[in-house]
Amino acid sequence: MVNPEIASLQKGENLKDKTRIGIIGTGFIANGLMKAIECQPDMVVSAVLTRRPLSDFPLSELHTQSVDELLNKSQVIIECAGDPIYGTEVVARALEASLPVITMDAELQVTAGTYLSTLGLFTEAEGDQPGALAALKREALAMGFMPLVYGNLKGFLNHLPTLEDMQYWAKVQGISLDQVTAFTDGTKLQLEQVLVANGLGATIACQGLLGYSSADVEEGSYRLAAQAKNLGQPISDYLISQPGAPKKLPAGVFITGEHDPRQAPSLKYLKLGEGPFYTLLRNYHLCHLEIPKTIREVMQGGQVLLDNSSKPSTSVVAIAKTALKPGQFINQALGSFEVRGEAILINTMPDHLPIGLMRNARIRHHIEPGQLLTMGDVDLPNSLALKAWQYTLHQSQ
Repeated sequence: MVNPEIASLQKGENLKDKTRIGIIGTGFIANGLMKAIECQPDMVVSAVLTRRPLSDFPLSELHTQSVDELLNKSQVIIECAGDPIYGTEVVARALEASLPVITMDAELQVTAGTYLSTLGLFTEAEGDQPGALAALKREALAMGFMPLVYGNLKGFLNHLPTLEDMQYWAKVQGISLDQVTAFTDGTKLQLEQVLVANGLGATIACQGLLGYSSADVEEGSYRLAAQAKNLGQPISDYLISQPGAPKKLPAGVFITGEHDPRQAPSLKYLKLGEGPFYTLLRNYHLCHLEIPKTIREVMQGGQVLLDNSSKPSTSVVAIAKTALKPGQFINQALGSFEVRGEAILINTMPDHLPIGLMRNARIRHHIEPGQLLTMGDVDLPNSLALKAWQYTLHQSQ
């Protein structure tokens, strides 16, 4: 139940005492965040930027289609539109107006975040897997751990899900068709772990990540740590629940690393095992419910929790799920049944097509299923996101 005092604040009373939150987007994250902020005594939603009328959306009287109105009414902007082309334009406006921007959108970060971070304070929020890993890294370093693996946990993946299955699960889970498809085919996971690799100073072990199947986080994480040791640097990767295991892996994140050998007896006593690898597990991530933590940190003068870095080394390439024909139009690749994404090292394929740019794209020639797309395979509309990617590519060299 919402406190009556907080409800009155949402109607515009005593806003001077509250942090005014402007939200970009009206999807699952935005909807949940608005409800969460209603319960925060020090925050109020001041405006919601939307491209569509939503009369049944919470606090619909705050809706606006004016970027200027959003910026004028807000002290901090939360971006969760799920569209990197649109998001880049609006976030750039906000940063140029000297407003801090917090996002929960790995696709936007990987596509344009390196450029956007040159304009002002632009940070990923705690709550989704990348932000949760960034927060866990802070804790791990403070305790003396030396990370080797920044890991994500998945229960299930299917690179080629059917439309019927995705329509069913979208209805069951209460999220959009494109979201559930991007989760299922692994594209969202790949984007998350690329952001983690770039932002936390890690790399990837191979195209598409290792993604070991495991019934146990500790066992699987140690295997990944051994690979990181062989590479000589930390890796960003994931574990997936072993088919037939009695219980799925938790919906969280983990860091596996090393510690001062002199602490081995203490760490064994504290139930972290024999070593030399130790795994710290955060067995949840609560998305929009955790965003207020990042808002408070930013408004109190805190630094960036996580961004795509000034010199990224990894990206997510678009891969055809099915044969694509010359002239075929693709409205958006993320969550589509034509294309999915995989993590790659930028220097191995500098001309690759980042999946985040593949919106309103037209195919130039025949593409085989499984083919990695290049910038030369499509016609893309001109956009600030495209210019931002060109900047990112230059920075990565």
